[in-house]
Amino acid sequence: MNFVYLATSALKIVALLAYLYALLWVLGRKQLWAKIVGVVAAFGVVQLAMTPIGGLRIFNDFDSGLLYQACTMSMVAMGLNLIYGFNGQFSLGQWGFYGVGAYAAADITYRWVDGDARGLLVAGIGVALGGLMILGVNRFVNRFKGMPVLSQFTLYLLGAILAGWVAVVIGNALNPLLAPLLEEGGPLAGYIPQQIVFFLAVVIAGVFTAELSFLFGLPVLTLGSDYFGIATLGFAIIVYTLMNNSDTILPFPEMKGGRGMIGIPQYTTWFWAFLFLLVVIVVMRNLIYSSTGRAIMAVREDETAAKAMGINVAQNKLLAFVIGSLFAGLGGAIYAHYIGFLSPGAFTFLLGFNPMIIVVFGGLGSMTGTLTASFGWIFFLEGLLRVILSQLGTDAPTWRFVLYPIALLLLMLLKPAGLLGNVEWGFFKKPVFVRVRGAGGVAPAPAGAAGEGGQP
Repeated sequence: MNFVYLATSALKIVALLAYLYALLWVLGRKQLWAKIVGVVAAFGVVQLAMTPIGGLRIFNDFDSGLLYQACTMSMVAMGLNLIYGFNGQFSLGQWGFYGVGAYAAADITYRWVDGDARGLLVAGIGVALGGLMILGVNRFVNRFKGMPVLSQFTLYLLGAILAGWVAVVIGNALNPLLAPLLEEGGPLAGYIPQQIVFFLAVVIAGVFTAELSFLFGLPVLTLGSDYFGIATLGFAIIVYTLMNNSDTILPFPEMKGGRGMIGIPQYTTWFWAFLFLLVVIVVMRNLIYSSTGRAIMAVREDETAAKAMGINVAQNKLLAFVIGSLFAGLGGAIYAHYIGFLSPGAFTFLLGFNPMIIVVFGGLGSMTGTLTASFGWIFFLEGLLRVILSQLGTDAPTWRFVLYPIALLLLMLLKPAGLLGNVEWGFFKKPVFVRVRGAGGVAPAPAGAAGEGGQP
């Protein structure tokens, strides 16, 4: 047993938790310039740790891989916490949406570097038309109060099929015009165009996942929480089955079904992982503390009381489910372009319990707990613990799947609220408003004011 490695790894984990605290503290500053400087510094510190200096790096390739995985897992778990922790909808389909986002983004960039622009064209046009279709059908449905949910779902489904067909026709028609520009040495084959396409692929994958979750959630969210969990588990299994047969049932031979998709461009860098994680953090926090977020949490507390107060329960359930799935799609897209290889085995429903365990570990309804538990899960359980067990024998690493539930059981017995419970750090703390005399309203308290319950 290499005790130097153990000490170094433990020190890195502690440093990462301190880093997360500092990042949230910086984001919670009142001055815009302080936020910008702090975010740039937070990015630079990790980038410096990943850069070789004199032949040495603080974060080696293994550590960098764990860091990317932690960022993607944070996005997935944040989305699940929004669905389950804040909205109270028990979902087991988050891993399925994670896989959908991964494969969608990977197919776009894979085709692009292969000289085929149809992935970007069809997916981009498809999600744009899909969004317009949802808005149009929604306006139509709102004219007829009391329309059954299944009737609404039928209209949305027919609209989605039509939008997809139009996108395929337009994409196939435009592809010959762009194909010559994608050849080696062409204006669209360089580094900058590839990075732009990667960014678009991640965004399109997230939006596509959100639209898919809208179609799935519209009829399913009418079920009770337990039945909804079973339905989402079924969705995850369906996605896994389609992944295994993507080259036969689906028209995507490049995905190679159960053999796995290879040759995915490895575009993910710390810049992209940090950027999208930051976006998820900001959107999540601002949503939770908005009037919409309060409505989402009211549904969790008591649907009957929320409905009596005029809150649209079905709409807020669907909104939380869609945004949570969007986060999962973004995380999947980042993961696919880090690993460079996608196998259906990475998206089984058993692995889908990982984000659920993380949310419970960190604390249901705790954004800080989810973020810190995601990084701790990856670096300790998937990193340090796996390395330790591997030194005890070839089959020893599989024992971590025994240790996970034991640790979860002990946590539920000793601290049911999770590791951090309701404690939030820095940017995630609930804004404190103080009444200003003579102003006729309220104003935010100073940035350094303590949150509820004396939270740090």
